[in-house]
Amino acid sequence: MNRRQFFAFVSATVASLLFTVSLPLLTTSISTVTAQSNASLLVSTAASLKEAMEEIKTNYQQSKPGVTINYNFGASGALLQQIQQGAPADIFISAGKKQVDTLDQSGKLAVGTRSILAKNRLVLIVPKSTVGITSFFNLTKDNIKKIAIGEPRSVPAGQYAEQVLQKLGIFSKVKSKFVYANNVRQVLAAVESGNADAGLVYRTDAKISNKVKTVVAADEKYHSPITYPMAVLKQSKNVVAATDFVNYLSGEQAKSILKKYGFILP
Repeated sequence: MNRRQFFAFVSATVASLLFTVSLPLLTTSISTVTAQSNASLLVSTAASLKEAMEEIKTNYQQSKPGVTINYNFGASGALLQQIQQGAPADIFISAGKKQVDTLDQSGKLAVGTRSILAKNRLVLIVPKSTVGITSFFNLTKDNIKKIAIGEPRSVPAGQYAEQVLQKLGIFSKVKSKFVYANNVRQVLAAVESGNADAGLVYRTDAKISNKVKTVVAADEKYHSPITYPMAVLKQSKNVVAATDFVNYLSGEQAKSILKKYGFILP
């Protein structure tokens, strides 16, 4: 074997070894991409986002037909508790900062995936036929028997409602009238049905109903900022696909849908 043949032999051998070593890695990489592009994602999200998220889901799945988006709608506090207890979820979207902070502090969020999806306003609503209610102070009137709010321990809207009423100095006067609901949509339903004389919900909830009217929006200085933080959960088995969906939620198409439903863009 001459010098040229020797080097040709060595080069061929090295190339063969490199191919043999890299093939499993390449196969794994391709498998990962395939799995992520054909993922099924479970998004635990605040109930107040329902209509907007359903429309966003339809649009997203048209562009990513291999990805299936499933939602678990509920009160942010209840969703947090589910995740803490080990319930499956790939993405968490809360109606309050506190719940996502809790997961962040316990190391349950995928690094670099947290952001703000949207903002909202808190409003006082009454049945459409109601007259004579023009401000929060009217809630102290004798003809207002029941005021629906979210359960403050698990529903951020309920926490914001209490903050507003305390700042206005009427909390102690109206507390006995409270009817607590498991999420903000139940508050809306109580007012729609007449089972409550008034309620405190998000502006976006009032907007979707033709059975209630908005009396007044709460001054934002009277409550904590109403934001919807979102993040991919570290427990997700489809982090790549989940991150892609979170990025989509921050994009222009999703923003236009959120704006249509009355959400405030961050």
